[in-house]
Amino acid sequence: MFSRAELHAIPIFATLTDEALDFLAGHSADIRLLSGEYVLHEGDTTRALFVLVEGRLEVTKVVQGVERTIGVRPPGETFGELPLVFNAPLAASFRAAEDSRVLRLDGREIKTLPSSVLGLTSALEAAAFQRMEGLQEVAASPSAPSLAVIGPQWDNQTHELREFLERNSIDFDWVAATDTGDVYPQVRLHDGTMLNNPSTRRLAEALGLNCSPQQTRYDVAIIGGGPAGLAAAVYGASEGLSTLLIEREAPGGQAGTSSRIENYLGFPYGIAGGDLAHRALEQAKRLGAEIVVTRNVLRIDPAQFTIALDDDQSIAARTIVIATGVSWRHLDIASLDRLRGRGVYYGAAPDEVRMTNGADVFIVGAGNSAGQAAVNLANYARSVTLLVRGDSLEKSMSRYLIDQLATKTNVRVATRTEVTDVHGDTHLEAISTIETATKTTSRQPAAALFIMIGADAETDWLPPEICRDAQGYVLTGPSALHAGEWTIARHPFILETCIPGIFAAGDVRSGSIKRVAAAVGEGSMAIALVHQFLA
Repeated sequence: MFSRAELHAIPIFATLTDEALDFLAGHSADIRLLSGEYVLHEGDTTRALFVLVEGRLEVTKVVQGVERTIGVRPPGETFGELPLVFNAPLAASFRAAEDSRVLRLDGREIKTLPSSVLGLTSALEAAAFQRMEGLQEVAASPSAPSLAVIGPQWDNQTHELREFLERNSIDFDWVAATDTGDVYPQVRLHDGTMLNNPSTRRLAEALGLNCSPQQTRYDVAIIGGGPAGLAAAVYGASEGLSTLLIEREAPGGQAGTSSRIENYLGFPYGIAGGDLAHRALEQAKRLGAEIVVTRNVLRIDPAQFTIALDDDQSIAARTIVIATGVSWRHLDIASLDRLRGRGVYYGAAPDEVRMTNGADVFIVGAGNSAGQAAVNLANYARSVTLLVRGDSLEKSMSRYLIDQLATKTNVRVATRTEVTDVHGDTHLEAISTIETATKTTSRQPAAALFIMIGADAETDWLPPEICRDAQGYVLTGPSALHAGEWTIARHPFILETCIPGIFAAGDVRSGSIKRVAAAVGEGSMAIALVHQFLA
């Protein structure tokens, strides 16, 4: 976290009041880069103001397949203004030429600048926003949202709506309410209409999202909008099948909450899980897939090939693809539920990460999801502690993430350590832990606890005819043949369940490889097998 003195030394902040500097310190990320690390990549659309505080950055661009250095940025310079001002992709990358430190102020935070900070206008005009008339015009520009969620910081319903909008890639403002006289949360729509305490479905409908199937029968119905489901929707629609995808929350699944996926083929600098999900969603819709959100599938009738949705609606399908993925595993601590959404989180959504500025936070977990979250949180939080039940990270985390964590001076790994309790009235204030080898207990202040201890398949709603293994994962292919009463002459296809014409893809499938690339591959393969079945 930046101090007031550090910000005052930056030329564009030099004339600001102490109040303004304190606001900036509390709302900006402190990103530390090693030589060779990138802060932004060519083509990024991150809407934020960046300022180089220490070190030196190289500006690079890929020309005829070769990355070339086209400029250098010294301390004090701003960059990244193209996405912020014009909502256009960056024309170049920014890479640390030496160990460097960068300030990042998100576009959403810029629009909430108090009057004491708006004195930045003239300095920013001369530096980063030469083609603008000031920060106030950023808020008034056509790309800026007028959608706003109004509610207390620690209100569960407010948190649920913010997370829903964030995961559906809908830009919005959040106004933290401090009074208790009104009903919260409230949502101000683009036309000024106010919604009082809406459900996610009511909000989705008001925003024009599709919440009800438009037909009664489809060639293929896909249940679940994670990487496997989205891939199936893209390939199903592109190959001429009438395709429906049903998602109960937001497209992307667990992968959609990942801060950056760095080992996905074709993205040499990585891609945020939310960005990947959004691109896949737009691709599926452009090709003709119908995407329905905020709907729960209650049951499947394997005899009639019908799918029952909540609100007494049902659809029929010639084939079905189950791609429901997995859900975060919960810690067995009674006090956690009381503070869920109020400092205790499963996963690490972007909106939750941004609220950790200057705070001490903890992550329970030792897998890749925990490692990715720790790398991202280190840019915001004062300290990040990974609580690991085992004796090392090597058994469960990819090497590239372990190496990245080693470069973060504010990240600590506490092995053989478990959470035993959480404390706080309106929100999380502290956690209790035990070091299992020595039985030493301690209580530590904590602003946030992110729990990432693995995931389980939630398949109890499936009919018994769809066979599952002991952990609840859906059996397919040879495993399905031996587990159930297969009713036709041929053997089941590799992704086919015990019911001919019903397939499973991605993490929900028994024996699947829990990787985004594997899920995408299975989703596309499922459609190839759907074609064979229909033929």
